[in-house]
Amino acid sequence: MRERKRMTMHLDLTDEQVSDLRDLLRSSLSDLSTEIAGTDNAAYRDGLRSKRKSLEAVLALLEPPKA
Repeated sequence: MRERKRMTMHLDLTDEQVSDLRDLLRSSLSDLSTEIAGTDNAAYRDGLRSKRKSLEAVLALLEPPKA
């Protein structure tokens, strides 16, 4: 398994930009789920699942804190 490097990044985004990025990630995640369900190639499906997991983690970082 390939070792994953961690990189620290700081982005200054407006509230609107954060909202747009969340929307984009949600849309991409929905598209990935559809593509995962529609492929018969196990290796390709595993790659898509890995990408989905990564994007879900980014989306979680963008979610507002729960009260």
